[in-house]
Amino acid sequence: MKGNIVHFARDDLGGILVIDYRKHRVMTFDSVFEQSKIARRRPHLPVHEYSRAMLLPVAFSQPAHVSILGLGGGVIANALLHLLPECQVHAVELRQAVVDVAREYFDLADSPRLKVTIEDARNVLAGLPAGHTGLILADMYSAERMSPIQVQREFIRQCSRVLTDSGWIALNYHRTPDLNGPFFNQLKQEFAVVLAFKSKTNNTVIYGSKKPFELLASTDPHLKSLEEVLPIDWRRLMARVIALS
Repeated sequence: MKGNIVHFARDDLGGILVIDYRKHRVMTFDSVFEQSKIARRRPHLPVHEYSRAMLLPVAFSQPAHVSILGLGGGVIANALLHLLPECQVHAVELRQAVVDVAREYFDLADSPRLKVTIEDARNVLAGLPAGHTGLILADMYSAERMSPIQVQREFIRQCSRVLTDSGWIALNYHRTPDLNGPFFNQLKQEFAVVLAFKSKTNNTVIYGSKKPFELLASTDPHLKSLEEVLPIDWRRLMARVIALS
């Protein structure tokens, strides 16, 4: 099904397209890959399965502060503001043009609880104090590939440093990292528990928790209560999470 192009912008890093389908709106960086997708009537509701899966740490911890690395259309930021009414959200985005499109076409929330910084995520992380945030969600992509930052050991070290003692990280990968490689070894050094979720589009979300915990059964009533606030099928998603360490 073909969509209608409703907006096109360009900056030094390339194009940004907004395309409307019957029920959905998509942001793409002038490529075949969808960077963000929302339900047009419910812009706080993530559509992509991997985006929904990235929210699963909220089932174990309700952080007072969340850091998002890679804003895209802002659907994750909107979902968190809807799901956690007391939470402060800090989104870091490399491109001002992406933020502008998110505000105008994806209903990015105009909230005092949302701070947006235009900067390289590495610079922002380096400037944050230890224990600054309770959850980091990293989803940094260009038109053609994932940012190589997300598979660097120093990136994982910095994320671990700025997380609280009970903090979580969730990272979206277009393919599963080498489980025997130095990057994954760094994850295991920094986090007490490492988990994974494989989406139907072959994205892999890797989670790290600073503290040990018990996985929730898919029948846990807490997941039902989350579903009532943000209907993304929490129970089905949780049933597909596997432990890697």
